[in-house]
Amino acid sequence: MKAILGISAYYHDSAAALLIDGEVIAAAQEERFTRTKHDSSFPHHAIKYVLEEAGINGTDISYVAFYEKPFIKFERLLETYHAFAPKGFRNFAKAMPVWVKEKLYMKRILCEELLKQEIDTQILFPEHHLSHAASAFYPSPFDKAAILTVDGVGEWATTTISIGEGKEIRLLRELQFPHSLGLLYSAFTYYCGFKVNSGEYKLMGLAPYGTLSSQTQEYIRIIKESLIDIRQDGSFLLNMDYFDYATGLKMTQNSKWEKLFGFPPRKPEEELSQKYMDLAYAIQSVTEEVLLRLIETTKQLTQCANLVLAGGVALNCVANGKIERSNLFNKIWIQPAAGDAGGALGAAYATWHTYLKEERTVHTPDSMSGSYLGPCFTDASVQAFMRKKNAQGIRLDNDTLYNKVASLLNDGMIVGWFQGRMEFGPRALGNRSILADPRNTSMQKMLNLEIKFRESFRPFAPSVLEEDVSKYFDMSETSPYMLKVANLSVSHRLPLPYDYEALPYLEKLYVNRSSLQAITHVDFSARVQTVSMQTNPRYYSLLNAFKKLTGCSVLVNTSFNVRGEPIVCTPDDAYCCFMSTGMNYLVIGNWLFAKQDQPEENIKSVPMEWTD
Repeated sequence: MKAILGISAYYHDSAAALLIDGEVIAAAQEERFTRTKHDSSFPHHAIKYVLEEAGINGTDISYVAFYEKPFIKFERLLETYHAFAPKGFRNFAKAMPVWVKEKLYMKRILCEELLKQEIDTQILFPEHHLSHAASAFYPSPFDKAAILTVDGVGEWATTTISIGEGKEIRLLRELQFPHSLGLLYSAFTYYCGFKVNSGEYKLMGLAPYGTLSSQTQEYIRIIKESLIDIRQDGSFLLNMDYFDYATGLKMTQNSKWEKLFGFPPRKPEEELSQKYMDLAYAIQSVTEEVLLRLIETTKQLTQCANLVLAGGVALNCVANGKIERSNLFNKIWIQPAAGDAGGALGAAYATWHTYLKEERTVHTPDSMSGSYLGPCFTDASVQAFMRKKNAQGIRLDNDTLYNKVASLLNDGMIVGWFQGRMEFGPRALGNRSILADPRNTSMQKMLNLEIKFRESFRPFAPSVLEEDVSKYFDMSETSPYMLKVANLSVSHRLPLPYDYEALPYLEKLYVNRSSLQAITHVDFSARVQTVSMQTNPRYYSLLNAFKKLTGCSVLVNTSFNVRGEPIVCTPDDAYCCFMSTGMNYLVIGNWLFAKQDQPEENIKSVPMEWTD
């Protein structure tokens, strides 16, 4: 037996993943255990979990793989400060002691941390973008595929094009720091008032509220003329006169951006105005243009039929939908944990196939087990939690449970749905989810304001039975990981008022635009998850019960958490979230909990305000 532990840590979204003889056994983000969102600390809890899941000890680990090369990252830091000197000297002086004391001795630090769990073995350091590429290609269902990785930055690389075949990955092209599509998008995330490294999906969700007006077209022109020089092959140069991330502590040179666009950066939590929506539309449009050009170049260089994607930018599901609809590749597969957390899995895969040169087995639909790679909890552990909390629930057999929950959802109830193994990656895929009826015209507002405590403009995703996806959406391929956006079918759309485009965004948001109002974004799009019996039989059975009752095989699926908190991991986490929000019912395994039946002392006051 060869057990390989992959680790990502010390930047954001720390995680651990475990391969045994090349098969994925378990993977989880540290944040789910510590309850600190985007936790960057060493993943002690995640490592403890993956070892327990496999039934092995730290002494059984054959290799540890860290998801990047710290020395090369340090080299980039030195060369960047040298290139921009004397600019940034104060930040250089602050950064150096940390690097000299900690980062340069990463191997020693890792050894010390690993020894706490009795892991004393060889540590390997694949490059950051190799870890991304490996996470995309090796678990994919393709023997041969083109590989595109796009993110903020690893050591030097920000974008890579590679080809994978069998157990081999070969790098073909690389774009280097400071020229980064991920950091460009993050700069606009910051300028629009959202938090970098966590708010990029908010910027993507805000973009459809923008309009292709003359003003928005002007923003696009300004971006392409002043901020980014896009080449025909998708490579690009950023004008670093406008950015501060290379040597400073901010993303943008605010005074220069304010002069460019005519308005200052939005303050967090400040009311959204149309200019920020139009700016979000503009950068989303430019990002898609760059990605589509990169995709064309990837096709030309590789001549592959299939494409795999990873890196933080691969979580831009709007762009992913357009990449798929370009039909440049027959099939596309995206790593569900495409960001840095997935680097832990990729590092382990790179060790198995690239370093050890072990042969690869291709699985259908893929090797990720639906991304259900986190902890699960036995019925006995649920009952133990119930005794501790004095939680009042009833246990139902499977068919009764599915029919009962379907009926509750049809009656307008909001249900927390906690089943099986926790998802690996940022999306809840039916095991740690909050569910609702998408036909309910007031459901989006209720979910945002009473359950998630988040911005009202945020859209909700649909889960749909795999075989029914084309009945509701302009989509023929599956989307098991909720990483592709498709348009709602015309047959489910309702006519819009004549003055729709002129309405303020909140009024536009609540216009009844479809028969599935709660999951239809303002541009008639939706981030679709297709559900199959093969990968999640319990969630599939619930959707099927809802279909039999209502004729509708779609549910609202949003992650089981509130704003500012990670997705729930344990029954205790789920119950606390349930009791502190407006959820009506909670299901954990076969146990059904009604809010009105719970002890008064378990009811928490609902927070009035949440921040990221």
